[in-house]
Amino acid sequence: MQEQFKHIDLNLIRPPFDSEATNLIIQLDYLRRRTLSGTTPPHIFFQIKHIFHILESIGSARIEGNRTTILEYIETKIDPSQRRSETIAEIMNMESALEFLDENIADEPITRSIISRIHEIIVNDLSLTQEGSKTPGVYRNSPIGIAGAKFTPPDGIQVQSYMDELIDFINRKDKPQYDLLKIAIAHHRFVWIHPFDNGNGRTVRMLTYAMLVRSGFRVDKHRIINPTAVFCYDRDEYYRHLALADSGTDKDMLNWCTYMLAGLKREIEKVDNLLDYSYLKTRVVLPAINQSHERKQITDAEYRILKLVTEKKQIKNSDVQRILPGKNPTDISRILRNLRRKNMLLQNHEKGRKYILNFRNNYLLRGIMSALAYEGFIPKSEMNE
Repeated sequence: MQEQFKHIDLNLIRPPFDSEATNLIIQLDYLRRRTLSGTTPPHIFFQIKHIFHILESIGSARIEGNRTTILEYIETKIDPSQRRSETIAEIMNMESALEFLDENIADEPITRSIISRIHEIIVNDLSLTQEGSKTPGVYRNSPIGIAGAKFTPPDGIQVQSYMDELIDFINRKDKPQYDLLKIAIAHHRFVWIHPFDNGNGRTVRMLTYAMLVRSGFRVDKHRIINPTAVFCYDRDEYYRHLALADSGTDKDMLNWCTYMLAGLKREIEKVDNLLDYSYLKTRVVLPAINQSHERKQITDAEYRILKLVTEKKQIKNSDVQRILPGKNPTDISRILRNLRRKNMLLQNHEKGRKYILNFRNNYLLRGIMSALAYEGFIPKSEMNE
């Protein structure tokens, strides 16, 4: 039975100096200000960024009950001509929302129009029985319940004032050490208000992404962030911590903030591994290539070429001739052309006739996802359900 709505003040909590939350804030503040560098080539790093966006979109949809698996979604990337269900469309909307934020969120404040636009994109062309909305981008004006929640959100007539208060809180100029606490508090507050008739969970996770980017965890500074991974890795824990924070007490709100910041730190540390090309090559890329070879998706010659470009980071025709001595230049050109047609190689026009790895929209993507799951970047169960 749901509890009647009770007002909870929106306050900036101040954790004790010796608390876990304070320790996490210090560590995350260092991570966001550090100039990142690594041995992974940018063209591979940013492909990993794209894959994390896919994981972000799938994970956020699955928190809300979408049962599309990662492998099922990959198939639509490999073969775009496949008929797309509404569950696939829901995930694609999440990708579109991320692209919108990457293009529009920099140093500008979070506004009502930004939040409404996120919601519009997320529910675009979805039916009401499949996570759609009667009023895309428009705050609700009627009561609403949350399945499984023990409290009733504010009445529709209160939503506008609560959202105005939240947006002012997000954009308020507080000391930088409070940035991450504010993001965690704002995430909970948005869910507590539940401003839209549907799609609130997906919207708040995109809003969290936008707030993190604005706080210095920027993609354009070579940082990948995947806030949904914090939540989707254990959906029950996510909901449990959110529900505890509904009490409004400083203790429960601090526990929620600690949970979220610990998850964010864990995800950033995973991404730092990907900047180490020795790790990425050995634990992710080569296993993906091996899987494609074992499944006969690539020939022996193609396999040797992909392993070579993984080792050298980029190759030219003469490099291939050394590992395929029995092939004439015409044969080698044909093999390279086939790998480009399969979207497994790209021609690096900036450096002449050289080739670099590409694992977007092809069978290597499936292997990359499997390797990331094995390494703990995503729950293994997400690959198999």
